Amino acid sequence: MKAIILSAGQGSRLLPLTETMPKCLLPVGDKPLLARQFDALYGCGIKEIAIVTGFGSAAVDHCLRSNAKKDLALRSVFNPFFNVADNLASCWMARHEMDKDFILLNGDTLFEAAVCERLLDAPNAAVTLATDHKVRYDADDMKVRLNGTRLIEVGKNLEPENVDGESIGMIRFKHDGPALFVAVLEQIMRTPNSLSWWFLRAIGILAERGIVETRSVDGLRWCEVDFPQDLEVARSLFAVTARSREPHRSDPQIKLVS
Repeated sequence: MKAIILSAGQGSRLLPLTETMPKCLLPVGDKPLLARQFDALYGCGIKEIAIVTGFGSAAVDHCLRSNAKKDLALRSVFNPFFNVADNLASCWMARHEMDKDFILLNGDTLFEAAVCERLLDAPNAAVTLATDHKVRYDADDMKVRLNGTRLIEVGKNLEPENVDGESIGMIRFKHDGPALFVAVLEQIMRTPNSLSWWFLRAIGILAERGIVETRSVDGLRWCEVDFPQDLEVARSLFAVTARSREPHRSDPQIKLVS
């Protein structure tokens, strides 16, 4: 099992914080968001991680080098279209990494290791989407409709009163799941509007075939960092004081974008 993290975007809704620093390197407590993702994935046994980069790629590559371990392989895949395309294109650029079972996640999803563990422990299915539930949903939530645990539909435009939860931006692909996903990527990237689509468009197509299951992570700690207030939530959920740990060599010093 490997992980693929989509971290090509700047995070323009977090400006001016992301004017010279990619969103994935914003500090949460005493380490960047991306390093916390590495820690959580490593904590549940994932030792191979590919990161799709774009804005501030040199700074992200520096973070990878700083966090490398003997038993943790970190490598980057550069997406040259990051400034004109959404994350469907990032998936397409990383399709050669989808050669075995993997977890796909957004670079702005912060989570505890238990979230990943629950997804990994889900019953066998080609594609399994991690979901959560809350009382109210807003326009920016990637909402889902389910039939039991099977995904029927996913999208931001679903009517809140008719949904069963939201995607947290983390998906497991097993067995023939990777090949099915790559085939859909190849298909829809040939359409005129593909550069403006999220990768969950591909998941929606697979859901129409009845092969996407879901796994609830209700009760576990996670958050998505899109706006400044989200960053404050992330820091309150995950910040660790310097006294509570030894210094970590991944602590970010990079500020400028090459």
